Amino acid sequence: MSLSGAFEKARAEGRPLIVGCMPAGFPTVDDSIASMVAMVESGIDVIEVELPYSDPVMDGPVIQKASDIALANGVRTRDTFRIIEAVAKAGAPVVLMTYWNPVERYGVDAFARDLSAAGATGMITPDLIPDEADAWLAASDAHRLDRTFLVSPSSTDSRIAMTLKHCRGWVYATALMGVTGAREAVSSDAPALVDRIRAADADIPVGVGLGVRDGVQAAEVGAYADAVIVGSALIRRVLEAPDREAGLASLRELGADLAKGARSVRR
Repeated sequence: MSLSGAFEKARAEGRPLIVGCMPAGFPTVDDSIASMVAMVESGIDVIEVELPYSDPVMDGPVIQKASDIALANGVRTRDTFRIIEAVAKAGAPVVLMTYWNPVERYGVDAFARDLSAAGATGMITPDLIPDEADAWLAASDAHRLDRTFLVSPSSTDSRIAMTLKHCRGWVYATALMGVTGAREAVSSDAPALVDRIRAADADIPVGVGLGVRDGVQAAEVGAYADAVIVGSALIRRVLEAPDREAGLASLRELGADLAKGARSVRR
Protein backbone atom coordinates (compact mmCIF):
# COMPACT_ATOMS: atom_id res chain seq x y z
CA MET A 1 0.00 0.00 0.00
CA SER A 2 1.16 3.54 -0.73
CA LEU A 3 1.46 6.11 2.03
CA SER A 4 -1.34 8.17 0.51
CA GLY A 5 -3.47 5.02 0.41
CA ALA A 6 -2.74 4.37 4.08
CA PHE A 7 -3.79 7.91 5.01
CA GLU A 8 -6.98 7.58 2.95
CA LYS A 9 -7.85 4.26 4.60
CA ALA A 10 -7.26 5.67 8.09
CA ARG A 11 -9.32 8.76 7.35
CA ALA A 12 -12.17 6.58 6.09
CA GLU A 13 -12.00 4.71 9.41
CA GLY A 14 -11.94 7.98 11.35
CA ARG A 15 -8.61 7.29 13.03
CA PRO A 16 -4.94 8.30 12.83
CA LEU A 17 -2.08 6.23 11.48
CA ILE A 18 0.57 4.86 13.81
CA VAL A 19 4.10 5.39 12.46
CA GLY A 20 6.67 3.20 14.21
CA CYS A 21 10.38 4.04 14.06
CA MET A 22 13.33 1.64 14.30
CA PRO A 23 16.99 2.17 13.35
CA ALA A 24 18.27 0.05 10.49
CA GLY A 25 20.66 -2.66 11.64
CA PHE A 26 19.74 -2.50 15.34
CA PRO A 27 21.13 -4.60 16.85
CA THR A 28 21.88 -6.42 13.58
CA VAL A 29 20.47 -6.23 10.07
CA ASP A 30 18.42 -9.41 10.42
CA ASP A 31 17.22 -8.45 13.90
CA SER A 32 16.04 -5.06 12.68
CA ILE A 33 14.07 -6.67 9.85
CA ALA A 34 12.43 -9.05 12.33
CA SER A 35 11.58 -6.14 14.64
CA MET A 36 9.98 -4.06 11.93
CA VAL A 37 7.99 -6.98 10.53
CA ALA A 38 6.74 -7.68 14.06
CA MET A 39 5.68 -4.05 14.32
CA VAL A 40 3.67 -4.35 11.09
CA GLU A 41 2.08 -7.60 12.25
CA SER A 42 1.06 -5.99 15.55
CA GLY A 43 -0.94 -3.27 13.77
CA ILE A 44 1.51 -0.41 13.20
CA ASP A 45 0.53 1.23 9.92
CA VAL A 46 3.76 2.78 8.64
CA ILE A 47 7.38 1.91 9.36
CA GLU A 48 9.92 4.70 9.67
CA VAL A 49 13.38 3.24 9.12
CA GLU A 50 16.12 5.41 10.57
CA LEU A 51 19.53 5.42 8.91
CA PRO A 52 22.00 5.23 11.82
CA TYR A 53 24.25 8.26 11.99
CA SER A 54 27.20 9.06 14.22
CA ASP A 55 26.32 12.70 14.90
CA PRO A 56 22.54 13.11 15.29
CA VAL A 57 21.08 16.49 16.21
CA MET A 58 17.48 15.49 16.93
CA ASP A 59 17.62 11.99 18.43
CA GLY A 60 17.34 11.46 22.16
CA PRO A 61 19.44 8.99 24.17
CA VAL A 62 17.40 5.86 23.36
CA ILE A 63 17.63 6.26 19.57
CA GLN A 64 21.26 7.38 19.85
CA LYS A 65 22.15 4.24 21.79
CA ALA A 66 20.38 1.97 19.31
CA SER A 67 22.05 3.71 16.36
CA ASP A 68 25.46 3.41 18.04
CA ILE A 69 24.90 -0.34 18.43
CA ALA A 70 23.92 -0.68 14.78
CA LEU A 71 26.99 1.28 13.64
CA ALA A 72 29.27 -0.75 15.90
CA ASN A 73 27.86 -3.92 14.35
CA GLY A 74 28.75 -2.64 10.89
CA VAL A 75 25.47 -1.53 9.32
CA ARG A 76 25.91 0.39 6.07
CA THR A 77 23.68 2.42 3.77
CA ARG A 78 23.38 -0.52 1.38
CA ASP A 79 22.13 -2.64 4.27
CA THR A 80 19.47 -0.02 4.97
CA PHE A 81 18.13 -0.34 1.42
CA ARG A 82 17.98 -4.13 1.86
CA ILE A 83 16.12 -3.70 5.14
CA ILE A 84 13.61 -1.34 3.52
CA GLU A 85 13.03 -3.83 0.71
CA ALA A 86 12.39 -6.67 3.17
CA VAL A 87 10.09 -4.63 5.41
CA ALA A 88 8.09 -3.22 2.48
CA LYS A 89 7.19 -6.81 1.55
CA ALA A 90 5.44 -7.12 4.93
CA GLY A 91 2.68 -4.91 3.55
CA ALA A 92 3.11 -1.52 5.22
CA PRO A 93 4.43 1.68 3.65
CA VAL A 94 8.06 2.36 4.57
CA VAL A 95 9.65 5.80 4.89
CA LEU A 96 13.29 6.58 5.60
CA MET A 97 14.46 9.11 8.17
CA THR A 98 18.02 10.27 7.64
CA TYR A 99 20.34 13.13 8.36
CA TRP A 100 21.62 14.81 5.25
CA ASN A 101 25.34 14.07 5.34
CA PRO A 102 25.02 10.36 4.40
CA VAL A 103 22.79 11.27 1.45
CA GLU A 104 25.21 13.89 0.19
CA ARG A 105 28.16 11.52 0.51
CA TYR A 106 26.30 8.76 -1.34
CA GLY A 107 25.18 11.11 -4.09
CA VAL A 108 21.74 12.71 -3.89
CA ASP A 109 20.29 11.38 -7.13
CA ALA A 110 21.82 7.93 -6.65
CA PHE A 111 20.45 7.79 -3.11
CA ALA A 112 16.96 8.73 -4.29
CA ARG A 113 17.18 6.17 -7.10
CA ASP A 114 18.20 3.35 -4.76
CA LEU A 115 15.71 4.38 -2.07
CA SER A 116 12.88 4.26 -4.59
CA ALA A 117 14.09 0.94 -5.97
CA ALA A 118 14.08 -0.53 -2.45
CA GLY A 119 10.38 0.30 -2.11
CA ALA A 120 10.37 3.31 0.21
CA THR A 121 7.62 5.86 -0.32
CA GLY A 122 9.76 8.84 0.67
CA MET A 123 12.17 10.40 3.13
CA ILE A 124 12.14 12.52 6.29
CA THR A 125 15.07 14.94 6.51
CA PRO A 126 15.32 16.45 10.03
CA ASP A 127 18.40 18.60 9.37
CA LEU A 128 17.60 19.66 5.81
CA ILE A 129 15.46 22.75 5.29
CA PRO A 130 13.67 23.54 2.02
CA ASP A 131 15.87 26.59 1.44
CA GLU A 132 18.90 24.30 1.05
CA ALA A 133 17.16 21.34 -0.56
CA ASP A 134 17.36 22.03 -4.31
CA ALA A 135 19.21 18.77 -5.04
CA TRP A 136 16.76 16.72 -2.99
CA LEU A 137 13.73 18.48 -4.48
CA ALA A 138 14.97 17.57 -7.95
CA ALA A 139 15.92 14.00 -7.06
CA SER A 140 12.65 13.29 -5.24
CA ASP A 141 10.73 14.58 -8.25
CA ALA A 142 12.80 12.45 -10.63
CA HIS A 143 12.29 9.28 -8.58
CA ARG A 144 8.74 9.98 -7.39
CA LEU A 145 9.47 10.06 -3.69
CA ASP A 146 7.59 11.91 -0.98
CA ARG A 147 9.61 14.48 0.94
CA THR A 148 8.89 15.31 4.56
CA PHE A 149 10.31 18.41 6.19
CA LEU A 150 9.86 19.37 9.84
CA VAL A 151 8.06 22.23 11.53
CA SER A 152 8.11 23.01 15.24
CA PRO A 153 6.31 25.23 17.76
CA SER A 154 8.96 27.90 17.15
CA SER A 155 8.27 28.03 13.39
CA THR A 156 6.69 31.26 12.22
CA ASP A 157 3.48 31.13 10.21
CA SER A 158 5.33 32.20 7.08
CA ARG A 159 7.96 29.51 7.70
CA ILE A 160 5.28 26.86 8.09
CA ALA A 161 3.59 27.93 4.86
CA MET A 162 6.87 27.85 2.93
CA THR A 163 7.80 24.44 4.33
CA LEU A 164 4.43 22.92 3.48
CA LYS A 165 4.76 24.03 -0.13
CA HIS A 166 7.86 21.86 -0.42
CA CYS A 167 6.50 18.82 1.45
CA ARG A 168 4.87 15.99 -0.43
CA GLY A 169 2.96 13.16 1.22
CA TRP A 170 2.88 14.57 4.75
CA VAL A 171 4.58 16.96 7.14
CA TYR A 172 6.34 16.10 10.40
CA ALA A 173 5.31 18.30 13.34
CA THR A 174 7.78 18.09 16.21
CA ALA A 175 5.55 18.54 19.22
CA LEU A 176 8.37 19.35 21.63
CA MET A 177 11.41 21.55 21.47
CA GLY A 178 14.54 19.46 21.92
CA VAL A 179 15.46 15.85 21.25
CA THR A 180 13.26 12.79 20.87
CA GLY A 181 12.16 10.48 23.66
CA ALA A 182 9.10 9.01 25.32
CA ARG A 183 7.54 11.35 27.88
CA GLU A 184 5.22 11.14 30.84
CA ALA A 185 2.87 13.58 29.11
CA VAL A 186 2.56 14.74 25.52
CA SER A 187 3.22 18.34 24.60
CA SER A 188 0.51 20.92 25.11
CA ASP A 189 2.00 22.84 22.17
CA ALA A 190 1.10 20.12 19.69
CA PRO A 191 -2.61 20.88 19.06
CA ALA A 192 -1.88 24.56 18.45
CA LEU A 193 0.93 23.67 16.03
CA VAL A 194 -1.36 21.31 14.10
CA ASP A 195 -3.99 24.06 13.92
CA ARG A 196 -1.40 26.43 12.46
CA ILE A 197 -0.37 23.85 9.88
CA ARG A 198 -3.95 23.24 8.83
CA ALA A 199 -4.57 26.97 8.58
CA ALA A 200 -1.78 27.09 6.01
CA ASP A 201 -2.77 23.87 4.19
CA ALA A 202 -5.96 22.05 5.13
CA ASP A 203 -5.20 19.00 3.01
CA ILE A 204 -1.69 17.83 3.85
CA PRO A 205 -1.59 15.02 6.44
CA VAL A 206 0.15 15.98 9.67
CA GLY A 207 2.29 13.55 11.65
CA VAL A 208 3.08 14.44 15.26
CA GLY A 209 6.17 13.03 16.92
CA LEU A 210 8.43 13.29 19.95
CA GLY A 211 7.06 11.84 23.13
CA VAL A 212 4.36 9.19 22.65
CA ARG A 213 4.97 6.06 24.73
CA ASP A 214 1.69 4.08 24.87
CA GLY A 215 -1.80 3.62 23.48
CA VAL A 216 -3.38 6.18 25.78
CA GLN A 217 -1.03 8.90 24.54
CA ALA A 218 -1.47 7.68 20.96
CA ALA A 219 -5.21 8.23 21.28
CA GLU A 220 -4.65 11.66 22.82
CA VAL A 221 -2.40 12.78 19.95
CA GLY A 222 -4.47 10.96 17.35
CA ALA A 223 -7.52 13.01 18.26
CA TYR A 224 -6.01 15.92 16.33
CA ALA A 225 -3.14 14.49 14.23
CA ASP A 226 -3.33 12.37 11.09
CA ALA A 227 -0.35 10.26 12.18
CA VAL A 228 1.17 9.50 15.57
CA ILE A 229 4.94 8.90 15.37
CA VAL A 230 6.46 6.58 17.97
CA GLY A 231 10.17 5.80 18.21
CA SER A 232 11.91 5.66 21.57
CA ALA A 233 9.18 3.66 23.31
CA LEU A 234 9.41 0.91 20.69
CA ILE A 235 13.21 0.90 20.57
CA ARG A 236 13.40 0.64 24.37
CA ARG A 237 11.45 -2.61 24.18
CA VAL A 238 14.32 -4.13 22.19
CA LEU A 239 17.07 -2.48 24.25
CA GLU A 240 15.70 -3.74 27.54
CA ALA A 241 14.75 -7.26 26.43
CA PRO A 242 16.92 -10.16 27.68
CA ASP A 243 16.91 -11.84 24.26
CA ARG A 244 15.60 -11.49 20.71
CA GLU A 245 12.36 -13.43 21.20
CA ALA A 246 11.49 -11.48 24.32
CA GLY A 247 12.18 -8.25 22.44
CA LEU A 248 9.90 -9.25 19.57
CA ALA A 249 7.13 -10.21 21.97
CA SER A 250 7.48 -6.90 23.80
CA LEU A 251 7.42 -5.00 20.49
CA ARG A 252 4.24 -6.78 19.46
CA GLU A 253 2.66 -5.96 22.82
CA LEU A 254 3.38 -2.24 22.52
CA GLY A 255 2.50 -2.18 18.82
CA ALA A 256 -0.90 -3.69 19.57
CA ASP A 257 -1.45 -1.18 22.39
CA LEU A 258 -0.60 1.72 20.10
CA ALA A 259 -2.86 0.38 17.36
CA LYS A 260 -5.69 -0.08 19.86
CA GLY A 261 -5.22 3.51 21.02
CA ALA A 262 -5.39 4.78 17.44
CA ARG A 263 -8.51 2.76 16.72
CA SER A 264 -10.23 4.10 19.81
CA VAL A 265 -10.25 7.59 18.29
CA ARG A 266 -13.60 8.67 16.89
CA ARG A 267 -13.80 11.65 14.61
